[in-house]
Amino acid sequence: MIVPDISQNAVAVADHYDELDPIYRRVWGEHVHHGLWATGRETPGEAVEALVDTVGDRLGLVPGEACVDIGCGYGSTARRLAVTRGVRVTGFTLSAEQALYAAAHPVPDVDIQVRDWLANGMADASVDVAWAIESSEHMVDKPRFFAEAHRVLAPGGRFVICAWLAETGASGWKVRHLLEPICREGRLPSMGTREEYEAMALAAGFAITGYEDVSRRVARTWPICARRLVRVLLVDRETRRLALGGRNRIFALSIPRLILAYRTGAMRYGIFTLSKAGDSGAPHKPGTSTQQKPGLPA
Repeated sequence: MIVPDISQNAVAVADHYDELDPIYRRVWGEHVHHGLWATGRETPGEAVEALVDTVGDRLGLVPGEACVDIGCGYGSTARRLAVTRGVRVTGFTLSAEQALYAAAHPVPDVDIQVRDWLANGMADASVDVAWAIESSEHMVDKPRFFAEAHRVLAPGGRFVICAWLAETGASGWKVRHLLEPICREGRLPSMGTREEYEAMALAAGFAITGYEDVSRRVARTWPICARRLVRVLLVDRETRRLALGGRNRIFALSIPRLILAYRTGAMRYGIFTLSKAGDSGAPHKPGTSTQQKPGLPA
């Protein structure tokens, strides 16, 4: 596990997203995650939605299912899947600014809450499906992140995680100059490898039903962000103030590091598909459940 030399916590994560909210939305939009390119001809907007749709496909979402979006950002993934797949979603974010944006863009069956996933207050076995798109990296206690997901999922529940991962056996140079600074500048308490994530998932009681490394298909996110940020810096005073003088201005340094980390293989991007054993002890097969769907807590 890569751990930054300056410890990070949920307060620092919330402050990062609250302060940099205008930059995130102006540079990348309302989806605070990578794009996923299949042909290379997709627009960035199409690519970010392709990642959301991939998550929906991996989960085998069924209309009416109760879902939880762990680290939901502006609620864009929750809104898209609620509308396109007919599911009900509760989302958790640490950022008050992100929640305000979500509240200003409501859709039926989506509830966005400002709350730490590690103290989520949800009832045991209360949801059918969970996903976490680039939020596990911000969890101070990653084993507990997995344990809480297993606790709130009903038997047969499914869980998909899209995660920034460290290269297995990364060299000392890559750790010192790329991975550790990316953690520090991006407010990541730690960054794990594929093997570490799988070990934590198994320890929490999940079965691992799929894994895909899509690093090459998401890497172009960061060169696009770099070009857009430069253009915005040239014309927008508020962006210059935040990027060059704000509390979280150091994150701007991570963009060239992220580009290099993908090009050198120091950082990977993985999609994990997990399942919680059903009542019979067997993992759930997406789309085959006939059980009554439990509701979300008020």
